[in-house]
Amino acid sequence: MIFPYRHWSPDIDASAFVADSAEVMGRVRIGADSSIWYQCVLRGDVHDIRIGARSNIQDHCMLHTSHNVTPCVVGDDVTVGHRVILHGCEVEDGCLVGMGSILMDRSRLESGCLLAAGSLVPEGKILRGGYLYAGSPARERRELNTDEIAFLRTSASRYVALSKTHIIQPAK
Repeated sequence: MIFPYRHWSPDIDASAFVADSAEVMGRVRIGADSSIWYQCVLRGDVHDIRIGARSNIQDHCMLHTSHNVTPCVVGDDVTVGHRVILHGCEVEDGCLVGMGSILMDRSRLESGCLLAAGSLVPEGKILRGGYLYAGSPARERRELNTDEIAFLRTSASRYVALSKTHIIQPAK
């Protein structure tokens, strides 16, 4: 369901896919060819939530912010795995956030960062691009190899294609 909050209404590009069971409210902007999957909640009631182009927010994710602290920003070509919590953080272009991870206020993943499933990025922590991070708290494990860098580039584009099949044939 897509609905306003007070005087703010979501701004969703016409080419984006928002699953019918997702909840998108208030100060939310979703870019071209991005996708918001089933049972996601994007609650833009206390600050902005911005999703760039060709990014995917997979099933059961929660995006929110603290009261006027920082927005929740997802760049272009980002993959956010199932059941991730993004809270007042920034995920720059070309990142992958593994399933079940949590990113706290003012944390940031720099472009080209790979965050393993189940990781916790504490408040204010900045993770450098080009590296794999894992754990709770997330720690740098190693530099990404060429296959992983290529995977980051193709992951988001695969979800763009998949989302188009759901637009044509919505779930019932």
